[in-house]
Amino acid sequence: MQYKILIVEDDTAISRLLAKILHHAGYDTVQAFSGTEAKLLLERETPALILLDLMLPGISGEELLLTIRSGRHADIPVIILSAKTSLGDKVSLLKNGADDYITKPFEPEEVLARIQAGLRRSGNSIPKKDTLTYKKITLYPDLRKVILGGKELSLTAHEFDILYLLIENPEKVFSRESLYEAVWHGGYYGENNTVNVHVSNIRKKIKEITPSEEYIRTVYGIGFKLD
Repeated sequence: MQYKILIVEDDTAISRLLAKILHHAGYDTVQAFSGTEAKLLLERETPALILLDLMLPGISGEELLLTIRSGRHADIPVIILSAKTSLGDKVSLLKNGADDYITKPFEPEEVLARIQAGLRRSGNSIPKKDTLTYKKITLYPDLRKVILGGKELSLTAHEFDILYLLIENPEKVFSRESLYEAVWHGGYYGENNTVNVHVSNIRKKIKEITPSEEYIRTVYGIGFKLD
């Protein structure tokens, strides 16, 4: 089951970044760029959790939180995302029904950890696959470990993330841009050779263990997919 997260954030760059982070982690998302838009969306959507900015056009985040807690979505976990850092602001929002509070700027790992905790408290959780397999590769997402032909494949963090994406989506062709944005969580620049170098390193490490088998194929003019 893929859980849907409502992102209520008027800054398009931040909203886009959050959506990428969540999609990479296996969540579905819906985005609202004002409090008013979020209120309308909630009339037809029932997300598993809401990420809520405070400084919004139309209805403010504080007002929307009170509306959520007094309506049919009262039980949905709400995590505040805000640049406000004072203890008073945090205490007030938690008293008014927020489940958690993340201060901007944030780290992707913190956002995902808070979401997982919020879903767990509400009785929801994302069922994780214990392993992913492809040919002779067994990948353990939680342990961030890869076994190839009975031997552990020593990968850097970014190499692991690239291989994880490819194995999780074995039929998908990933452009260099999409891999860069998913793994590095930033904008891709055409002259940047980072993705090519990392894919080349993964191939070399695989070849050291299984010289006769190919695992990653270059799709000319597009990017990469599993072979």
